[in-house]
Amino acid sequence: MSVEILDGRTVESFVKDETAFNSSVDGRFAALDGDRDGRLSYADMAGELMSLRVLETHFGVDGAVATDSELVDLYRGLFDRFDRDGDGAVDREEFRAEMKEVLLAVADGIGFLPVQMVVEEGSFLKMAVERELAKAA
Repeated sequence: MSVEILDGRTVESFVKDETAFNSSVDGRFAALDGDRDGRLSYADMAGELMSLRVLETHFGVDGAVATDSELVDLYRGLFDRFDRDGDGAVDREEFRAEMKEVLLAVADGIGFLPVQMVVEEGSFLKMAVERELAKAA
């Protein structure tokens, strides 16, 4: 993890740069596609979805408080957002489209004023910052 300064424009610019964005998203997709069939099942994505720590991060709820059934419903709902055609798997285009929406929502939430944020190495936010730094150099 590292502490970075970024604003919504940095994230938005990253998303609008199709080459950088698609390369980054496709890399994550490939890493998740364990059987290399070009489609992500719920099992392929479950670990990634759970690593987002949605309950702790966004709702301030300790995961131990939620029942197993509630957690399954929560993460299944997240998966369903990615699975736009409802066929039970996420293809590369669905993954790209949902990640674009997620990152643009993050950009909107950050706003136009720079903020200091802890970001994980290899995260899309870290990639956006690195892209911005490379452009400035």
